[in-house]
Amino acid sequence: MQELINKAKELIENKEVDLLIGYQSDGEKGAKPLFVKNPLQAEQLIFNQYCLNNLVTYLMRPDVKACKKVAVVAKGCDIRALVMLLSENQMSREDVYIIGMTCDHVVSPDGTGENEKCATCKVHNPHLADIVLGSPVQEKYPKDKPVKHTQIEKLNAMSQEERWAFWQEEFSRCIRCYACRQACPLCYCERCIVDYNTPQWIDTRSNPRGNFAWNIVRALHLAGRCIDCGECERVCPANIPLMLLNQSLQEEAQEKFEWEAGYDPESEPPLTTFRKEDDEEFIR
Repeated sequence: MQELINKAKELIENKEVDLLIGYQSDGEKGAKPLFVKNPLQAEQLIFNQYCLNNLVTYLMRPDVKACKKVAVVAKGCDIRALVMLLSENQMSREDVYIIGMTCDHVVSPDGTGENEKCATCKVHNPHLADIVLGSPVQEKYPKDKPVKHTQIEKLNAMSQEERWAFWQEEFSRCIRCYACRQACPLCYCERCIVDYNTPQWIDTRSNPRGNFAWNIVRALHLAGRCIDCGECERVCPANIPLMLLNQSLQEEAQEKFEWEAGYDPESEPPLTTFRKEDDEEFIR
C-alpha cells in the first residue's frame, strides 16, 4: 500500500517518530512484524488480510519504550489494546502515533477463510488514530451493543461437571511455553506471577494442577481487560481454546458492569474502580 509507505517515510524523514512498527512480507503469502528506522526500510511495508499480529504488543517492550515516540500500524481490534494501555496509564497518548488501517477481515491462523474473531468485530474502521488509511468498511455491529459468542452459549449449556471435564481436558495439553503471555498486549508485568518462586504461587511444572492454575489465573488477570484480539489462541502450540475462556469473562463484564474493553480511553475498567452501587453478592 503506497499510501502507508509514503506516510511512514514522512514520519521518519521529518523525525516525528523514532521508530515505526508495521508489517512486511514473510517471504511467502503471510506477514511478519517490521521495525522501521529509516525511509529505505519503509519500502518493505505492506498491509493485507495476512497481517494477523497485534503489533501493539511491542509497545510495552523495554527497547521500544526507550524510544521517544513510536508509530504503530494498527487494525481496529489492535487499537482496542492500545486504548486499554492508555486507560491503565501504561503510556501517554502523545508518545504514540497511531496509523489506523481499515480492515474487512484477516484470515484464520491456518490461512484458510476468515478469522473467527472478525465475525464479531465492531471496529473494522479504527476508532482512535492519528490517521486512518484504507477505504471505509461497513460495520457489522454497533459499538454500543454487546455481541454474543455462539461457542459460549454451547459451553453454558453444559452442566458444571461437563464444563469441568472440558477444561480439564483442554488444559492437560498445556506445555507451559507461555507463548500466550508473550503475545498478549495486556500481559505487561515486568515479572509474571508464574515466575515468582519465593513464595511460589503457581506450580511451574506441566501437570494438571499447575496447568489449571496458570490458565485460570491468567484469564482472571484479563477479566474486564481482554480485547478479543485472539493472539493468545493463535500462538498456542497446543490449540487450547483460550479465547473461549476470555470471552466468557468478557460477557460477565458486559452483564455485570455494562462494560466492553478497548473503546474509550477515558473510561476506567470496572475491576480497577469501586462504586457504592456495585453488586456485593459475591462477598457472602
